[in-house]
Amino acid sequence: MNKVVIVGCGNVGMSYAFSLVITKNKVDELILIDINKDKVLGEAMDLTHAAAYNSNRIKIKAGDYSDCNNADIVCICAGRPQEVGETRTDLINKNYVVFKSIITEINKTNFNGIYLVATNPLDVMTYITYKLSNFKPHRVIGSGTVLDSARLRCLIADKLEVSPKNIHAYVIGEHGDSEFIPWSSAMIGLNKANMYLSENDCSKILYEVRTSAYDIINKKGNTCYGIGMCLTNITNAILNNSNEIMTVSAYNKEHNIYFGMPSILNREGIKETQFLELNREERDRLIESMETIKETISKIKD
Repeated sequence: MNKVVIVGCGNVGMSYAFSLVITKNKVDELILIDINKDKVLGEAMDLTHAAAYNSNRIKIKAGDYSDCNNADIVCICAGRPQEVGETRTDLINKNYVVFKSIITEINKTNFNGIYLVATNPLDVMTYITYKLSNFKPHRVIGSGTVLDSARLRCLIADKLEVSPKNIHAYVIGEHGDSEFIPWSSAMIGLNKANMYLSENDCSKILYEVRTSAYDIINKKGNTCYGIGMCLTNITNAILNNSNEIMTVSAYNKEHNIYFGMPSILNREGIKETQFLELNREERDRLIESMETIKETISKIKD
């Protein structure tokens, strides 16, 4: 029996929950926890009715922190939303208070699974989860730049009219404004991306990847469906023990931070992070991105 607990049933949490209900996966039980008790009861009922149309029948219920005891994954989606005109780092102190309350409660249980974090500023909140939970770092995972990498592949696919499945390129670093694309390792099929994309193309694509979330938020108030599917793919990689490579937010011992980098995922969480060969400019960009994360962590008010 595989159990997933979602803490925070707003737009992101429920997009993730709905994705789990309608896709093929190994989740047997889905628990919803939210400060709004009536809403979460209604969400559980609504999802249960939706699940009737899927052969993968998941038991869904509104629960509480005691349900974390034997959970395989606890996904934290709770937190204050990113408002129009607000950066991810603006959220830091508001969401630190939220996480401290949540993880304090989970620490009272026997939860020994994997933390999956989806709240912004993502890399910092994943680091906070690691520190507050006292879990081993490989069992605390952030959604990282998985969504950013999906956006990247979609943009290249549209530009070149090829399937995103044949584009092997990543966004790494902070899930935020300092993220970047190591174009030197980007491949279209078996060929280097620079065979098809000009320097101007690459700059435009990076700009669109970085600003996609802001554009969506300006138009509809939030981003939810893309991250919901990304969380489902991460969940499947864990529960299927598939050793899939995804750019989750993973712990870097040398710098004592989390940031998005290609990592192998399985039942243990992060099996290992992969070495990505970078040129000098890309190494400088990664250092800048890591410094941005460190600076944000330094602003936490405990």
